[in-house]
Amino acid sequence: MMRRWFAGYHARIRRTYLSCAFGLMSLFFLGASLGVTPVAHAEDIEAKQASIVTTDEHYALSAQFNIDLGRRLEDVITHGIPLYFDFETVIERPRKYWVNEHIVTRSFIYRLSYHSLTQQYRLARVTNAIQDGSSLYQNFEKLGDALRAMSRINGLPLVERRRLIPGETYVARVRLSLNQNQLPKPFQIDALTNSDWRLSTKTNEWSFVASTTANSGGGTP
Repeated sequence: MMRRWFAGYHARIRRTYLSCAFGLMSLFFLGASLGVTPVAHAEDIEAKQASIVTTDEHYALSAQFNIDLGRRLEDVITHGIPLYFDFETVIERPRKYWVNEHIVTRSFIYRLSYHSLTQQYRLARVTNAIQDGSSLYQNFEKLGDALRAMSRINGLPLVERRRLIPGETYVARVRLSLNQNQLPKPFQIDALTNSDWRLSTKTNEWSFVASTTANSGGGTP
């Protein structure tokens, strides 16, 4: 009798396993028929290196990002729709029994666009996204070259050296992210349900010690 019970139990386990397997296969083929493909990896923007360096007068930021837009966003640019990216870096001084002391925030917006007339990509550092004002811009033949230019920050002045106390520990944060609010309204709605429009972004945070000599302020490897 016990043997028959075990045989029946294993039979039920096999039926449950097969049912789950067929269910997953059905969902896969249904998604394929609707044009939804499995995501092999998430498109993202992440700082692979960031550090605070000292110059004669300032503490400055040097950083390098990995930028993977994905096929959908690359198509959007080549069809003449600009993309906006928010850049922000912050320096704070930790305090034991109170919130961190804010030292400085430096932020701006990148505008990446494609001009079919000249067949060039333009990268601008925008000071006002609404009025489309910019402090500088560069033209590129290839999208990859424009992304590489946006991914590198070299010696960006953040704060005067006299404002940081030598020997004190400070916290720095840096982030670069796609601004979905600057997309045309139909794309904003699509972005709510379609992951192809969303970029995974991460804020990188590290500590450094203020120094009296010109050297590196530490950062991510």
